[in-house]
Amino acid sequence: MTMVSRPPKPRTPPPRRPAARPAPLHGAPLALCLLVLGVLLVVMVLVAAAVGSVPVSVGDTWRIVWGHLTGADPGVNPAHEQIVWTFRVPRVLLAALCGAGLAVAGVVLQALVANPLADPFILGVSAGGSVGAVTVMALGAGALGGLGVSGAAFAGAMLAVALVFALGQQRGRLNPVRLVLAGVAVSYVFTSVTSLLQLQTSPNNMRQIMFWLLGSVAGARWDQLQVAGVVVVGVTVLLTLYGRHLNALVTGDESATALGVDVKRLRVVVIVLTSLLAGVLIAVAGGIGFVGLMVPHLVRLAFGVDHRRVLPISALVGAVYLVAVDLLCRTVDPPNELPLNILTALFGAPFFIWLMRRDRSLSHS
Repeated sequence: MTMVSRPPKPRTPPPRRPAARPAPLHGAPLALCLLVLGVLLVVMVLVAAAVGSVPVSVGDTWRIVWGHLTGADPGVNPAHEQIVWTFRVPRVLLAALCGAGLAVAGVVLQALVANPLADPFILGVSAGGSVGAVTVMALGAGALGGLGVSGAAFAGAMLAVALVFALGQQRGRLNPVRLVLAGVAVSYVFTSVTSLLQLQTSPNNMRQIMFWLLGSVAGARWDQLQVAGVVVVGVTVLLTLYGRHLNALVTGDESATALGVDVKRLRVVVIVLTSLLAGVLIAVAGGIGFVGLMVPHLVRLAFGVDHRRVLPISALVGAVYLVAVDLLCRTVDPPNELPLNILTALFGAPFFIWLMRRDRSLSHS
């Protein structure tokens, strides 16, 4: 009997392991993370305040700031002192406040509507603020009862939020899907009104309108910082106190309710706080996009998803980011100055392309 030899079975290669990725800093102490980011923010503020058409050394900038804070004589050129303290420091601080506030609002809204593409403008805040501001710029301050650009922008933002809030309810409860759809619809309506107003204005006003719509902190004043600072710090602290509730909310309404969270009340409180935050910032700096979209994702990738960590860290990362962007806007094409949205979009769009590719590779690994 002849034995027929069978060919050996081909060996299956072992499954390929995914490439090692850097470990996120989930375990790093929160205090240490905040300290490092806080120091980085101070350094960025000093550097940004020192750079400009009239260069001032970082050392002199520090002496000017320290002198005004303590009452001591900085002992520097009085012209440099006026340039740094009157014009540059308010601008840099407003950029930091806008970056912090928009990042915090983005974190919370992404948890609220369970949508990673949510940002502060999903509620129509930007479109509403634009209608108010452009109305004053195009038709004059008397068009809205004497409100200035900032006051009109805030009023328009709050009107848009009220409409979205009313349309986003279903059987007396806020529905995240309806909220998003209502925000998109209201934004389109308000954007069309803004476009109509732009057609009615003179060519001299168009540059000012376009610059405001694309976001800018060029006209920052110390009196603007008081309101913006109180709102950003206060709302960030309040939302951080709700961090545990937001952690429960992202697991689903039923799970959050089982954990003792009043989901309906939480959604109302969060929408009111984030709307106030975004409305105040839009009123002083115009529409600044992509910060509330990009920064929360970066922070979650590096520091985990616990909102008690993500919210304060996002505030500092957003502040550092927008200060750096504003510095680039002033220096990339001197003596011209770019609106903030040009660079935030330039950086934000490639980031989301990378994020989509990263998620696709993870799903096939």
